[in-house]
Amino acid sequence: MKTRTYDFVALGGGSAGFNAARVAVSLGLKTAVIDGARELGGLCILRGCMPSKTLLYMAEVLHLAQKGKLFGLKIASARADMKAIHARKKRIIAEFARYRQEALTSAKFDLIRAHARFADAHTLELSSGDRIRAKHILIGTGSKVSVPPVPGLAETPAWTSDEVLDLDFIPKSVIVLGGGIVACELAQFLQRTGTRVTLVQRSANILRDHSSAASTVVQQALVDDGIELFAGTQITRVAHSRRGVEVEFVHDGRKVVRRAAHLFNALGREPNTAPLNLAAAGVKTRPDGQIVINQWQQTSAPHIYAAGDCSGPAEIVHIAIQQGELAARHAAGVKKLKPIDWSLLLNVVFTDPQLATIGVLEEELDDRGTPYLVASYPFNDHGKSILMEANYGYVKVIAEPKRGRILGAEIVGKDAGELIHAFSGPLAMKATVFDLLRAPWYHPTLAEIITYPLEELAEKIAERKGAAFTP
Repeated sequence: MKTRTYDFVALGGGSAGFNAARVAVSLGLKTAVIDGARELGGLCILRGCMPSKTLLYMAEVLHLAQKGKLFGLKIASARADMKAIHARKKRIIAEFARYRQEALTSAKFDLIRAHARFADAHTLELSSGDRIRAKHILIGTGSKVSVPPVPGLAETPAWTSDEVLDLDFIPKSVIVLGGGIVACELAQFLQRTGTRVTLVQRSANILRDHSSAASTVVQQALVDDGIELFAGTQITRVAHSRRGVEVEFVHDGRKVVRRAAHLFNALGREPNTAPLNLAAAGVKTRPDGQIVINQWQQTSAPHIYAAGDCSGPAEIVHIAIQQGELAARHAAGVKKLKPIDWSLLLNVVFTDPQLATIGVLEEELDDRGTPYLVASYPFNDHGKSILMEANYGYVKVIAEPKRGRILGAEIVGKDAGELIHAFSGPLAMKATVFDLLRAPWYHPTLAEIITYPLEELAEKIAERKGAAFTP
């Protein structure tokens, strides 16, 4: 057994760990990344963002082809070839993974291929039998699929997102348990490629972390696609037989039973922290295993940091990168650091229509007692979206009532994930609705729809001041 010593060690080579190590070594810290996963690359590249968005876009192309008649097109047949879809996805993801693997193996930090657990606050025991001593440690071990205490679920063979993303055939039927981002995105993918899908959600709305107005639009689109959707349920039993799976639940006061060939457990993820022996390091966690951190990503042991899915509060790649980089800079003693500005939080759901938000929204402002003005405009009254047959959804803008500084925005509709970035720079620069209206907006574009709620807000602010707004 040998012991190696480092200034900074990142546990996990995903978005948080890799970027933390990259910054740490650039600041002169002797650095290592410890990752014992079978494949290098992290959740986003291998089993998350990139494969799911690859598949979702292919399903959207298929969906548009099948709607050809609406556009005056004669398309005799448009069907999914899952083997070809699977092959294309594997080819694309392999390129992304290869790039990350090369970055990990050719960097100026050491890459240690092993699993690690804490022996004490500064010592890590490796699955290889060696030990690592570190002055600073970042935990970036991500998350894993959770199995809630639903009767029969643990004993029933179920797919996770890993298996759905790796399908090379079209399942006859699937019951999806859950109504979060992963559940909704992949349920729509399955339905559009030819699977009969039933989605069972426990809370009153799908996408419960978003507004009820936004989730209602997405829910209607999923139903219109053909998904049988139940929200506000209590799942009472899950069982399996040679014929497939059976789910029993209560909906609107009555017992409902649905059967399918396969079950997809999309009831959420939990921090992947249990194997780390965090107690030995004095690192405190919440009951679900999420690591408690402060504004500098420090845990209850100040020299140990955490970032990404294992610490939250938002399981988003660009946030994990920001957190990892912040932790490395703090560990290196960089002066005048700023914590992550959560008033700029950006989120995208890649269903069709997409759902995207940025900044501080109405519910949070109401909870704070912060005054605001809000205006919205529907996609089904906008020229470019109408000609695209993209009529679901709306753009909503929230602004401070005196000067009109933009506080947040919510977009549900075609390419919302792209359109929301029209607010990223302005929010960071504390711009007002008047600032955005001074910018040119090309006609006819989807982005032009943003000007309508901006103009309404500008008029409201001008009225409050007793002046006329002139665009």
